[in-house]
Amino acid sequence: MVTARGSTKEDSHRVQSAILYSPFFLKHQAPNYHPENPQRLEAILEAFKKSAFSKNIETIEPKPASKEQIALNHSVKYIEELESFCKAGGGYLDDTYANEYSYISAALAAGAGINTVDMIIDNKISKGFCLVRPPGHHAEHDKAMGFCLFNNAAITAKYALSKGFKKILLLDFDAHHGNGTQNSFYYTDQVLYISYHQWPHYPGTGSAEEKGEGDGLDYTINIPLETGSGNKEFLELFDKIVQPAADKYQPDLIIVSGGFDSHKDDPLAQLNLTDDG
Repeated sequence: MVTARGSTKEDSHRVQSAILYSPFFLKHQAPNYHPENPQRLEAILEAFKKSAFSKNIETIEPKPASKEQIALNHSVKYIEELESFCKAGGGYLDDTYANEYSYISAALAAGAGINTVDMIIDNKISKGFCLVRPPGHHAEHDKAMGFCLFNNAAITAKYALSKGFKKILLLDFDAHHGNGTQNSFYYTDQVLYISYHQWPHYPGTGSAEEKGEGDGLDYTINIPLETGSGNKEFLELFDKIVQPAADKYQPDLIIVSGGFDSHKDDPLAQLNLTDDG
């Protein structure tokens, strides 16, 4: 999710919230069963359609990010190699799958965040929920990792900085640490990166001692969670760490990198968030 904080513009015609989604995201899939699959988005869409919120939230199809925009966070060499790999039919890049549609899906996923920033700047919306795949927070500058091809949140944050935003809060609550996102902002104070995650766990990064370096010292805040942590721990740590840090930082844009594998029923982690939590 991407949301502006403290906007002073008034526009009675503005849609307050929007979902950015493309059916093309469903084309990115592994040859066999995989936990990161199209059914993830289909389930969310079905639940959304049945909810009361669907009447007040516009669904917008994103435009793909350009190579120049993706290169805000990734090497040109990696971008071009991934495009060629997908055009040739794809396969596996270490632990991350791709097919012939995956490059376009990944460009659309990154574009959703960029489109949201543009609409916030143009005062068309105040917040956007990017319902996208492939996911992004493990993707590094020059490689895919952990089911992630492009780092959607990092690209969005760097694009927002290029458009004049000065201070961005990037909150990540996936059960796994966002190594790629952390590395994207480890040396800057322009982005405050806060991550809840099970620890120790894949990918092995995210200890509380990782706090940033240089200008970025203390602008990375890792919140390692013990196995079995659930609603109580998340809420207590939000009040104790996240809220005070956000209040002190005073961001002008908030990006939430939401991974829902912290749910108690997710097979890839051992956290205990519930539907009501």
